[in-house]
Amino acid sequence: MTQSALSRTNPASHGGWFHYLANPGRFQRVARPALPWLVVLSLIFTVTGIIWGYWFAPADWQQGDAARIMYVHVPAAWVAMAGYAALAFCSLLSLVWRHPLADIAAEEIGPVGAGFTAVCLVSGSLWGKPMWGAYWVWDARLTSVLILFFLYLGHIALIRAFDNKAHAYRAAAILALAGAVNLPIIVFSVQWWNTLHQGNTISLTGPSKIYITMLYPLLIASVGFYLTFVTLVVARMCAAISERKTISLLRAMAEHGQ
Repeated sequence: MTQSALSRTNPASHGGWFHYLANPGRFQRVARPALPWLVVLSLIFTVTGIIWGYWFAPADWQQGDAARIMYVHVPAAWVAMAGYAALAFCSLLSLVWRHPLADIAAEEIGPVGAGFTAVCLVSGSLWGKPMWGAYWVWDARLTSVLILFFLYLGHIALIRAFDNKAHAYRAAAILALAGAVNLPIIVFSVQWWNTLHQGNTISLTGPSKIYITMLYPLLIASVGFYLTFVTLVVARMCAAISERKTISLLRAMAEHGQ
């Protein structure tokens, strides 16, 4: 059997799986049946975490009930940063490997990530008012998250600014990769600068500065937010693929009619 025949029969050879899974049609066939399960799981985790945190977890010993907003603010912040990391990764796939699904994913991640970033900013402002006496201060952490929001908006605008989709995706991918430098700034801003924003409460390398009774609902709500993000992106990607198929079919019918 020839090498080319082996490549056709074995999709794992020569990165075959990479291209096999990149097919938008195959992605849609796998994603659509999974969507109802994603919706149910995201609702269960999100509602459970928020109800547990707002009604059953103890109030913070310093900030009182005002700290309960963290069950929305912290998961939204984590998802906003993770979403941008996913956006940058998809942009890398698009620029380097011309991954056919990466551009679709990046285009649909942008609005969802911007939405979670907006939730993070609004909830943080509501939390800041009783703590700092103001809804907004030009704190390093707050300012870097605001820049993240503008990066999301810039990515969305660039994709829609070109008539040629290939040029639009390339320009947006370059912006996404350049903007990824903002992520470590967000993470380490409270250590690099003297800021009003409190330091990191949860640590992966040492003991966390939060009671277990508050940590559990926070982690459950975070899982719910991540699942919600994935659900929205996958649903938007399926809709975008269907829209492209419909447009291609209509164009083919119009050309055939002519």
